[in-house]
Amino acid sequence: MKNNLFKSTLLLLLALSMSSASFAQQFKVLLFTKTAGFHHESIHEGVTAIRQLAARNSFTVVWQENASVFNDKDLADFSAVIFLSTTGDILNDEQQAAFERFIRSGKGFVGVHAASDTEYDWAWYTKLVGMMFKIHPAQQTAYLKVEDSNFPGMERFPKKLLWTDEWYEFGELKSKDLHYLVSIDEKSYNPYAKWGTNEGKGMGNFHPISWYHNYDGGRAFYTALGHIPLTYSDQTFLDHLYGGIYWAATGKGL
Repeated sequence: MKNNLFKSTLLLLLALSMSSASFAQQFKVLLFTKTAGFHHESIHEGVTAIRQLAARNSFTVVWQENASVFNDKDLADFSAVIFLSTTGDILNDEQQAAFERFIRSGKGFVGVHAASDTEYDWAWYTKLVGMMFKIHPAQQTAYLKVEDSNFPGMERFPKKLLWTDEWYEFGELKSKDLHYLVSIDEKSYNPYAKWGTNEGKGMGNFHPISWYHNYDGGRAFYTALGHIPLTYSDQTFLDHLYGGIYWAATGKGL
């Protein structure tokens, strides 16, 4: 009887151990969606999609809009931070300093869509993103072109893809070491836009919309895709987004 009880206890402990192992997570990311300017409707779909990516790919995501999480103690729990269509001035000086230390410790950043319309006066951040939003025309359909398929999540991205989105035109290059993943063919849409004195005519022969680079001891990935809510149910985009999250959080995949 005692022997059977002992065996039963061992089996229960083994089962619990296996169950615990099966729920082990690869990494943990902070999903940040604070806006101090335009609030994108697609943020809600984006949060849902990233939560589903986390469930599918065994990582943990914590969603926050409260900037107080940007301190050394709280950030230490994360491998990467995602700015999902953040806008405007969203972090104070202390929070910015904590985020800089986070990246310098070897961690990662993922910027989605309006992350490039955020913190224009924070020079370190603009270099982290690589280029900042300038203007965009009306939403249109255009052709995307893969510049580099040797990056996580780009394996099934077609070399040429018809896509509808809000096409960002970017200002001057902030970092010179960007590795470009996807560009847009300006001949396939009308890039002209004018907002008061802000006028956009496109970026010419080469108009990148996604890239990555190593920066200040850490890693940064950016994609301008993601304005339209239904984008977040498109598998090509989700593969692209998860690839950026995976690389930013782990440094693996290249």
